[in-house]
Amino acid sequence: MARKYDAPSSGPTQRQLRVGELIRRTLSEVLQRGDIHDPVLNSYSITVGEVRTSNDLKIATAFVLPLGGKDKEGALAALRDNRHELRRAVAKALTLKFAPDLKFQIDETFDQMDATRRLFAEPHVRQDLDD
Repeated sequence: MARKYDAPSSGPTQRQLRVGELIRRTLSEVLQRGDIHDPVLNSYSITVGEVRTSNDLKIATAFVLPLGGKDKEGALAALRDNRHELRRAVAKALTLKFAPDLKFQIDETFDQMDATRRLFAEPHVRQDLDD
């Protein structure tokens, strides 16, 4: 008989959520202050929307978006080029046994919200909502 805690989880644990939020705040502060000595990276104003960590907390994926959504690939390349320095800054701020390896992806949440708003604005959907 399988024990309750052996069952696969349906979502992240409280520890993963807490560590992810700490990493998100730290990355946001580091990028806002311009602590990384790279003029290309510092030329972007980057929003860190969310950070998801792996089960063992060794990998952290940061979902980012440059201000206005312009030059997403350039911002992503600048972050990836400076990931070791960003990892060092995160490690200094956190008290984890291991500093997580940082990965970066474009945050598509804002595009999904815009698509949902457009969908709700369509006349045939609007008709169903008004009923």
